[in-house]
Amino acid sequence: MWIALAICSALCLGIYDIFKKVSVKNNNVLTVLMLNTLFGSLLLSPIIISQVADGSFGFGGDASCHLLILVKSLIVLSSWILGYFSIKHLPITINGPISATRPIIVLLGATIIFGEQLNWLQYTGIFLGFCSLFFISQIGKKEGFSLTNNRWLWLCLGSTLMGAVSALYDKYLIRNLSPLDVQAWYSLYQFLIMSTVILIIRRFNKEKQTRFQWRWSIPCIALFLTIADIAYFYALSLDGALIAVVSMIRRGSVIVSFVYGVTALREQNIRLKMADLSLLLVGLTLLILGSK
Repeated sequence: MWIALAICSALCLGIYDIFKKVSVKNNNVLTVLMLNTLFGSLLLSPIIISQVADGSFGFGGDASCHLLILVKSLIVLSSWILGYFSIKHLPITINGPISATRPIIVLLGATIIFGEQLNWLQYTGIFLGFCSLFFISQIGKKEGFSLTNNRWLWLCLGSTLMGAVSALYDKYLIRNLSPLDVQAWYSLYQFLIMSTVILIIRRFNKEKQTRFQWRWSIPCIALFLTIADIAYFYALSLDGALIAVVSMIRRGSVIVSFVYGVTALREQNIRLKMADLSLLLVGLTLLILGSK
């Protein structure tokens, strides 16, 4: 069951990446992100309203739990801010595979922190995934995206690292907290934090900024991300779920965004990227087979 939920999360996450790419193109990134947090918190607001109405204020009013959720919000936002800027300036067929390095970091953390054990099929799948990411980095150099001369690649890597930290933190959180409660409250905290950031920037940064343009793709970002996260949290909450495997399957979202980059954006070096993606698919398949 947790594998099916992870696959569902991956599909929704791929669609989320597409709407994100469409929304930030020639647009004000931070405003798009703030609206994303707003719509995300509105989608989950019934949970918060019901808890406030019955006087529990979430997690039985435990301030320490809310502090943990606040930390979660800061981790995710740092990943999002870096990721939104990188996806605006990088080809989606480059940005997606780089983000797929996240499960490698998650694997190291999961084996060290949670003592998770993987079998040879899963290790082979992760190795192939690592090889795939190395090859995509070489393809990126052909398109002029090198770590030595492109800051957006560094932002993408930073986003990936913080996303891995968030994934490991999720496993800790949902041991004792309801997944929906976690998602609802951290969505609210994200909106409050981003609203504060926007106000500070507008107050102290008087330089000309990219003008914001409303697009209907913006609320779709929050919609598909919310669905993806619900499936993800419940996958992790089920007995036997391995965070390293769930995280790697979620990276299968790169397939969806890759197809969009090929068909809609007509990005370069498609044959090489398709060969690289095929290697990644083999790795993901081995992970799924090894989890049974």
